[in-house]
Parts: sequence; structure tokens; C-alpha cells
Amino acid sequence: MAADLDEKTDRYESMLAAALNEATAVSPPGTPLGDAAADCREMAESYLEDGRHFRSNGDPVNALASFSYGYGWLDAGVRFGLFETPSESELFTT
Repeated sequence: MAADLDEKTDRYESMLAAALNEATAVSPPGTPLGDAAADCREMAESYLEDGRHFRSNGDPVNALASFSYGYGWLDAGVRFGLFETPSESELFTT
């Protein structure tokens, strides 16, 4: 079971980091959509940082939860039209 948790935690950390690299805000900060995108990105980055903190402290369950929540923030932002992503990307639901 631990190997499954470790593998899933690795995968979700990588997915969140890659998603942060791929998602580009459609509007600049200072506009309603740009501010909403910045909020989503900030939440996703914070969850990535939290997950890495949990993982380094031997808490893979909370690390996985953090990576999952962060990914959810970005994926929701894409679905709501706050971010553009490469058309070939398989990281997001569209």
C-alpha cells in the first residue's frame, strides 16, 4: 500500500507542477478575469508548496491531498475560461 501512495503522490506532484507551467492567464492582473486567474494560481502554488512541506515531513497522505487540491484549483480555472492551455495537453479537462 505504501508504494501505491508514494507513486500516486509523485504523480500528482508532477502533474500539478506541469499544470502550473502550462496554464496561462487569459487576462492580465487588474481585470476581473485576470484577478480570478491570479487567485487560482496562487492557491495552486500554495498547495504545491504545502504538499512538498508535508512530504518532507513524512506525511504523504496530506501531501497527496494538497497536490490534489492544487490541481483542482487550476483545472477549475481552465474550465471557467481563466487560463489557456496548449491544445495537445492532456493535463486538463475541457
